[in-house]
Amino acid sequence: MVAVTLVVRLTPRGGRDAAEGWAQDGDGRPYLKVRVASPPVEGAANAALIAFVAKTLRVPRSAVRLAAGETSRLKRLELDGVDPADLARVFGTPAS
Repeated sequence: MVAVTLVVRLTPRGGRDAAEGWAQDGDGRPYLKVRVASPPVEGAANAALIAFVAKTLRVPRSAVRLAAGETSRLKRLELDGVDPADLARVFGTPAS
């Protein structure tokens, strides 16, 4: 099975772990807005993001990989064992 890609804009120190819906970048590409309570120190926010996405999608943490954006707010995750229908069911669909 091919990994599904999920682009996320992460807000660390957001007070709680939550998905806040979809938005689009300047080129019209969709991304999911996510906030985590963890600070952006020593990878804590990235680890919290991976844990949140895995828990929300009900997949093991090992099925969620940070493919790009380790130090950026915009991150690309690769998800194993997830299909686009699962993403739409859990996070909704991006506005076109």
